[in-house]
Amino acid sequence: MIACPKCKNKIEVYQNPIPTVDIIIEFGSKGIVLIKRKNPPYGWAIPGGFVDYGESLEEAAVREAEEETNLKIKLIKQFHTYSDPRRDPRHHSISTVFIARAQGKPNARDDALEIGIFNESNLPEEIAFDHRSILNDYFNQRIIHG
Repeated sequence: MIACPKCKNKIEVYQNPIPTVDIIIEFGSKGIVLIKRKNPPYGWAIPGGFVDYGESLEEAAVREAEEETNLKIKLIKQFHTYSDPRRDPRHHSISTVFIARAQGKPNARDDALEIGIFNESNLPEEIAFDHRSILNDYFNQRIIHG
């Protein structure tokens, strides 16, 4: 509870998880696109970010992918939602992960320091958030479903 700055009445303050999206971008047969983060928490990450007010999850995914990778993507499917309160050390976020395909030339933009194409066998050592677990789920699902 906090006091209203105008009337001084008590106002209930809610602390809700923050919705985010992450996009596993399949880049032809070469692998998937990861970005190296410019800001903490550092490390390589699946492109993604916060959902803006008034924006759908799908719109946020397309926007975030282009902002960080310079790629126009086509969403293939919604993969999974990850909600562990500890997945982001800054706050409690809930991420809906999409699988997408892209063409073009990847280019690190926005809060991406570097960009790379990786596959299961050459993932970087330092991966941010819970993205290693997400990528493990993705690669395991591809093995099961082809």
